[in-house]
Amino acid sequence: MRKKRIVVKIGSSSLTNSQGEVSDFKLKDHTDAISRLKQDGHDVIIVSSGAVASGYSGLGYPSRPVTIAGKQAAAAVGQVRLLNAYANQFMKHDLVCAQLLLTRQDFQKREQMTHAYSALSELLKRNVIPIINENDSVSLEELTFGDNDMLSALVSGLVHADLLIILTDINGLYNDNPHHNPNAKRYDFLPDITDELLGFAKSTSRSKVGTGGMKSKLLAAQTALSLGVRTFIGTGEGENKCLQILHGEGDGTYIGDVNLKPSLKVPEQWIALHSPVSGNIEIDDGAVTALLDQGKSLLPAGIKHINGHFSAGEVIQLLDRNNHVLGKGQVNYSSDTLKAMKQLSNQDSLEFIPKQHPEVIHRDNWVSYKKWTD
Repeated sequence: MRKKRIVVKIGSSSLTNSQGEVSDFKLKDHTDAISRLKQDGHDVIIVSSGAVASGYSGLGYPSRPVTIAGKQAAAAVGQVRLLNAYANQFMKHDLVCAQLLLTRQDFQKREQMTHAYSALSELLKRNVIPIINENDSVSLEELTFGDNDMLSALVSGLVHADLLIILTDINGLYNDNPHHNPNAKRYDFLPDITDELLGFAKSTSRSKVGTGGMKSKLLAAQTALSLGVRTFIGTGEGENKCLQILHGEGDGTYIGDVNLKPSLKVPEQWIALHSPVSGNIEIDDGAVTALLDQGKSLLPAGIKHINGHFSAGEVIQLLDRNNHVLGKGQVNYSSDTLKAMKQLSNQDSLEFIPKQHPEVIHRDNWVSYKKWTD
């Protein structure tokens, strides 16, 4: 099998015991399985929950804290414990691990997202196992972000992973709650995530130490698919469990066809999924054809209407004459400059803008809606 790039997401319930402490047995099971992937020549990135869960006992809390301050303090203690536990286990396999703390905000700024990609690429090049967690000690929103499920999906797209493995305490997705209905049927394979499935999945977790549920995992799988990454949701035991999952023999549900569309490039991911929209521009039929069918850039002559106030470098939506959203792009000129150009003739407008950057939106800074949704 050719070298694969795999993101393994490990939830709190898959790492800790009933007291909320890191379970040496569970951790060893995971690290042994990931080490087998490395021995087979694959790149592996871990997205690990468990910081808050492993830290609260060290602060004297009888159970997972419910206040923001308590969660932040537990995360600060737990991150140290968690990384030391991982490092000690991987050291037995002569493997080095590294820690990266991210929040969703790190994906919303193009420069930070690019730096995260560069750091991860260098670590993988050096045969290091990156271990990523939410920066829970300083992030408020991310404390209820879904037990790192969505983060694992975003990371899998960022590094152009071949497979996202979400390890949890339930062996896949069922058509009913298997804990209440012994006749519930498991889905071994799903081509995609439908609204019906999302509506059915429960958003609460059975675990006392985790924050996510099956709904957050389905939303993560949906995002991963949109980024060109297949997903596995399930469980397993033993040092070969990750290899079995990789070979299609895992105990869980596989989501997404083998032949998915190629993953979006990192700049395209930022534009499509993470950038805030500052306005929109309606373009004429000729510009629509040039952008969607001919792979060209947007020039001033193709603009019909400009809506909103935006600056150069911000992201806007492009609309056709029927107000259908065509996609998103990063503009080279502010709305004020574009409105001033609209008052000029086509020839004068071309003389009005710098010749080295005649495009309103360059084709490299544009992503069609169809490209990231089909």
